[in-house]
Amino acid sequence: MIETVVIATDGSESVERAVDVALDLARRFDATVHALYVVDESEVDSSPEAVEADMREALEESGEEALDDVRERTDSGVRTVVRNGRPAAEVCGYARENDVDLVATGTRGRHGENRFLIGSVAERVVRSCPTPVLTVRQLQET
Repeated sequence: MIETVVIATDGSESVERAVDVALDLARRFDATVHALYVVDESEVDSSPEAVEADMREALEESGEEALDDVRERTDSGVRTVVRNGRPAAEVCGYARENDVDLVATGTRGRHGENRFLIGSVAERVVRSCPTPVLTVRQLQET
């Protein structure tokens, strides 16, 4: 039985289908939905010191937009969370801490096609998450 679904989102177009599939699944099981966005600290840390604060703020704003998008796609309540750290570790930690039944994510994130087969964050989540992970591939537009 699926009672709690976490949707890991980065707000990219490639995650849109994962959000739709996860929300449909949650609706079918009447599950609670958590939407999670992680501010990638490695992106902030690799920025020049003069723009670190601006980078963090931009990533946080992106996160709020991504979470708003999830909220807008459903008529039931969604718990939204922004965390800071390494995305895969934070997603897995959140799943563990909240005893979730399923984590849903896209296979490619903001960095897109530069990854082979599956995005590096999605791959790390699949390999290390203590709960089942549903990865959803974005279909090609025809």
